[in-house]
This record gives sequence, C-alpha cells and structure tokens, in this order.
Amino acid sequence: MRNGIITRKNPANMPGPVGNYTHITKIPRNAELFVTSGQIGINQDGQFPESMNEQISNTFQNINKVLESEELTAANIIKVNIWATEEIDWEHMDFEWEKLFHTEYPAMTIGYLSALGLPEIKVELEVWAAKP
Repeated sequence: MRNGIITRKNPANMPGPVGNYTHITKIPRNAELFVTSGQIGINQDGQFPESMNEQISNTFQNINKVLESEELTAANIIKVNIWATEEIDWEHMDFEWEKLFHTEYPAMTIGYLSALGLPEIKVELEVWAAKP
C-alpha cells in the first residue's frame, strides 16, 4: 500500500502473475475514480513515430501528463488496459513500465488487435486511477 488507499495482492491459492501486474487491486468506497481515454504514442507536435518502441515511450509520457493534470501519480493507478496492433518489444515495454510503476504494479490486461482508431496508432493504454 503506497499511497494509503490502494492495496495490491496476489492470492496464494493461485499461480503468480506472468508479468509486471497484480491480480487484485482494491480501493476503498470513498475514493475518487479517474478513467482515462486510451493514451497513444502521439508526440507533442501531433505526429506518430513509425517505431512501436517510440510510440510506447510517447504513450507513457502522455500518461504521466494526464496523471499530473489531476495531481495523480503512478501510485494512484489501479488498472491498465494495453492494446497493440503488432508484437510488443517486452524489454522496452518493461523498461518504460518500471520507470512509471517501480514495483507497485496495478492490475493489467493486454490484447492484440488488427487495428486501433487510426492506422498510425500501434499501441494504446487505458489507465484507471483512484485517490481519496
């Protein structure tokens, strides 16, 4: 429990996570809930890099900006949904993931799709967060 309201655990009666996530993330009833739209790898100039890894890096930068706009940090994130149109370089994704989360991993879902909202988008992350 990093910020006093969010608890994360992996039940002992089931297999552990196969990646950097937690099986259960719990918030109290009185917490304020924030749900972002899917954040994408667009840069500040409105351009999409061609490389998946550059889009991943930009996506995490955009997530940080959204969090900061509401005075939230990674400690407030309770759930991340990841959607990608091509295979993810997990070494790069883990590098960006751990820069944001350190060792306080939220619940997570990932899916591969044939396309996202625009042909240029290769990855999209939706973030759920909570604070008192």
